[in-house]
Amino acid sequence: MHAATDQPPAAEPARRPMHLPGMRPCLTPRIVAAGGLTSHVYLLAGPAGSPRPVFVLLHGIGMSHRYYRRLQALLARHGDTYAVDLPGFGGTPTPDRQLSVADYAAHTAAALEKMGVTRAVVVGHSMGTQFATELAVQRPDLVSHLALLGPVVDPTRRTVLEQSLALGLDGLKESPLGNAIVFTDYIRSGLRWYLTELPVMMGYDLDARLALVSQPVLVVRGSRDPIAPRDWCEKLAATVPNGTFLEIPGKPHIVQHGGAAGTAAGILGLARA
Repeated sequence: MHAATDQPPAAEPARRPMHLPGMRPCLTPRIVAAGGLTSHVYLLAGPAGSPRPVFVLLHGIGMSHRYYRRLQALLARHGDTYAVDLPGFGGTPTPDRQLSVADYAAHTAAALEKMGVTRAVVVGHSMGTQFATELAVQRPDLVSHLALLGPVVDPTRRTVLEQSLALGLDGLKESPLGNAIVFTDYIRSGLRWYLTELPVMMGYDLDARLALVSQPVLVVRGSRDPIAPRDWCEKLAATVPNGTFLEIPGKPHIVQHGGAAGTAAGILGLARA
């Protein structure tokens, strides 16, 4: 796959990526405008040669590509890997209206097409599992496999208070670097945009939408994740005909950061399914 060479004239220059100690320097993003919205796409090219899988990484609410850096580096050994900073997050321009999950999925589809991606293993984390699932429903031609990491929202805990308490508990379990990434990304997205999109996340019925997916699905959680409980994740995996559940021992919600190797192994296994 390749990146197109024409850059939309209306797109804003990408803001300088934020670096933290212990993180690899970020690549220069490609700015992609579609449907009046702008994303930043970070490509790590895979090995040259015979056709290989393409991976697309979608972050959760308030976050960016940065907490995918470890996983992206591992997956890029096997194929081109695109980490997307969605509209309003990661230093991208903030939209002038609330976006639905369907809006994010439609924009992602258009952005991938502009980048030359025609079919990919799509990975989502937290609210990104909603974006990834909706993309698979809307555009099954673009999604060969679906990996859902730390999915939300558990239907038994559908209040903002319950989710906030679980998020706070998770913060006690994440590494200092993981928490630093979360904190600085939240600052970049801003409280206003976070609160604008929070009701969208809370209102999305992942169980019902995932039931419409026909692609192979992998559901991954860390064994110490207080946000995505094991019984619900197992249920999600059983929702689809070709679903698999994977638990990474000892890891909290940001499983792709603290448990990158195990998560990558699971996704690579999915890609071979």
